[in-house]
Amino acid sequence: MTSTTRSEDGNGNQGTDRYEIDSDPDRIDVGLVHHWLSTDAFWALGRSRDLVERSMHGSLNFGVYEADGAQVAYARVVTDRATFAWLCDVYVDPAHRGRGLGVRLATAVRDHLAPYGLKRTLLATLDAHELYAKVGFVPVPDPEGLMVLSAER
Repeated sequence: MTSTTRSEDGNGNQGTDRYEIDSDPDRIDVGLVHHWLSTDAFWALGRSRDLVERSMHGSLNFGVYEADGAQVAYARVVTDRATFAWLCDVYVDPAHRGRGLGVRLATAVRDHLAPYGLKRTLLATLDAHELYAKVGFVPVPDPEGLMVLSAER
């Protein structure tokens, strides 16, 4: 899956920079993604390179690239490709934020998953509810039906 998209500024205006969103795992810069997640993503601070690599291996991975091929964003989807998906580790390099890349990346993920006919795609966010709402995500209508088994038992 490859798609080319124009960037947007924070006001929804089309920019001139071109970005490509691709799910080819061979294009992902694992070292860069590990750096982003382990040093700047509050949910993954300190995550080891081995853990990042293992999580990527068992997931669908999406990269956003500049015209020169430099990776500027990442997202990961854990899915059985039949009934369920979990969108996670969505990260946009700080130098590229405010251009609509988070929305475009989440949209590309949604569209990539659509042919599978999944019953549910979940994500967890503390601070990006508005971004994901633009793609169609809504609060869980029945949170009392969800449970979690945490490593911190």
